[in-house]
Amino acid sequence: MIIREINENDFDGLMQLYTHLHETGVPKLSGETQSVWRKILQDENHHIVVAEKDGIIVSSCVCVIIPNLTRGVRPYALVENVVTHSAYRGQGFATACLNYAKEIAAHSNCYKIMLLTSSKSESTLEFYERAGYNRNDKTAFIQWL
Repeated sequence: MIIREINENDFDGLMQLYTHLHETGVPKLSGETQSVWRKILQDENHHIVVAEKDGIIVSSCVCVIIPNLTRGVRPYALVENVVTHSAYRGQGFATACLNYAKEIAAHSNCYKIMLLTSSKSESTLEFYERAGYNRNDKTAFIQWL
């Protein structure tokens, strides 16, 4: 298993992995998608962490570092899009990605990491708790636009 940050050659592999998240189709690297991909790659605060096995991206999460004017001007991190290919679940890949994201946040002097999930599955929620996340301290509200 290799845990690393995404690189410019990983677009297709990441898009294929995202079909195991909630996507029904994946965008091709053209037009607006290419512009967003380049923006992500160039943003020092936007990290896409991947787990690779045998040259295949099998798990990933996004960790975004958000500058902040409170808490001693320490930033915070937001983790999103946690996904593992269905054939590779339960093997520690997502945990390794989350641990890598935590290292990024700690290195960036973040005072907290927030993780949002749409899952209501108790096993998924317990997975996040085992990874060190707490579902009791804050309440998340989402307003879809």
